[in-house]
Amino acid sequence: MSADFPTIAEASSLIAEKKLSPVELTQACLDRIARLDGTLHAFLRVTEESALVMARAAEAAIMKGARKGPLHGIPIGLKDIFNTKGIATTGHSRQLATNVPDEDSTWTRLLAEAGTVLLGKLATHEFAFGGPAFDLPWPPARNPCLPMGMAWLLLLAGDVAGAASIGPLD
Repeated sequence: MSADFPTIAEASSLIAEKKLSPVELTQACLDRIARLDGTLHAFLRVTEESALVMARAAEAAIMKGARKGPLHGIPIGLKDIFNTKGIATTGHSRQLATNVPDEDSTWTRLLAEAGTVLLGKLATHEFAFGGPAFDLPWPPARNPCLPMGMAWLLLLAGDVAGAASIGPLD
């Protein structure tokens, strides 16, 4: 377990045993995002309000004995290449800066059906292809070990979010 967060497996077990609240875990992740993301830029957008709604619904279902499985109540971030109904999906590109999908991607839908809590959309290289660029509409994600480091030390946002322990780690 990291200093601040359990691993996904640990969180899942604790949630199943009703020793960890999905709402408290989600709020802890959101607090950490608020504290670190101004420097790291791992998230293009944080979906705080809907994340807390999802966490409350997961907690209520779990408390009633209707746990969906090991991911129920686990906060996640999705790369901004996965369509999310009603939430901008840009591929970190100016070309899709105003794209708001009408439906979820298959992965988004399956993760939602498993009961995950979407914290927001994670930065990526443009269309998840190639290396970092500096002419994009949003800043590139930063290496949490050297947040003001050189360009060649930049990481993908999912790696940044994990390395910074912004959310549960697997």
